[in-house]
Amino acid sequence: MNTIILRQDIQDFITENSGVLVSKLALQKNPFPEIDWILILNQIEAKSKAKEKLPTWFSTENIIYPSKISVEQTSSEKTAEYKASLLSGESLIDLTGGFGVDDFYFSKRFKNIAHCEINEDLSAIVKHNFKQLQVENCTFYANDSTNVLKELNQKWDWVYIDPSRRNDAKGKVFMLKDCLPNVPDLLDFYFEKANSILIKTAPLLDISAGLSELKFVKNIHIIALENEVKELLFEIHNHYKGEITIKTANILKEKIETFEFVLGDETVYASYHLPQKYVYEPNSAIMKSGGFDEVSTIFDINKLHKHSHLYTSDELIDFPGRRFEVEKVIGYSKNEMKSELANQQANITTRNFPDTVEN
Repeated sequence: MNTIILRQDIQDFITENSGVLVSKLALQKNPFPEIDWILILNQIEAKSKAKEKLPTWFSTENIIYPSKISVEQTSSEKTAEYKASLLSGESLIDLTGGFGVDDFYFSKRFKNIAHCEINEDLSAIVKHNFKQLQVENCTFYANDSTNVLKELNQKWDWVYIDPSRRNDAKGKVFMLKDCLPNVPDLLDFYFEKANSILIKTAPLLDISAGLSELKFVKNIHIIALENEVKELLFEIHNHYKGEITIKTANILKEKIETFEFVLGDETVYASYHLPQKYVYEPNSAIMKSGGFDEVSTIFDINKLHKHSHLYTSDELIDFPGRRFEVEKVIGYSKNEMKSELANQQANITTRNFPDTVEN
């Protein structure tokens, strides 16, 4: 960790130029010739990225950023805060600490937090930043998390893991066994250290694939931010054998849309109908969940078609997604469409339809 960038005049320069294109700044003369210009530019670029995603870090003085990529890959504050609200207890160990955004919010829910990060420089940066952020209940371990668990040899209330894909696994079907750490192989070892484990994965992981590699799953959380799925969370408890509940959350500016259902409930059936007065499109978290029949049953609305995942009703309901009022239904023929839409602009969306928007 290079602390020279904490010099006040350099910090002032970084703050003043936050938001300025780094490619433009790179053409200018370095105002601090004794400091690596690239180092300063990287701080400016990373801080600019943090403005919307990590406003607490952005507004706190003397924060050090490891890289723009680290900021891009870390959890946003909004998803981290929601995730922390799902857990509570005395102690939690994060086996893949990274930039520490999740642990910042976990520290508000637990008495003691352990941050494991094998990258010594990144571990030192997060330790410094937590002092600036006034987090006092987090201990830092710059070591492989498996070694840390063995050396500490204690019980935790929760183990939290955000495994990353190995470079040699890129391009393959996303499987947890192809990540570091290899959670499926280490699961029994982890249960020696905690009875509750939360595993975060990228949205591209297929839920059924995750379930095939894990055991004792109680809840699967699907978190979207502004209708873009960001995280899957597998919540597992040692020896749990009950129903699996899928819980979705779409975090919006003014509210959080939630929806949940029991996976594999064979009593759930969708009803079908031609377009009625209103049409509904579920948010992206629900779409990822696959709970399409459950939407029909729980909200008492009809599906337009088995594979369209659009819904309809005559009464307007509060719904976790987009709602449309149907003014008119017209047939799909060139003559009829020209007659109805001549000289008008239209936003076109297709779902389970043989033609494309471009055509």
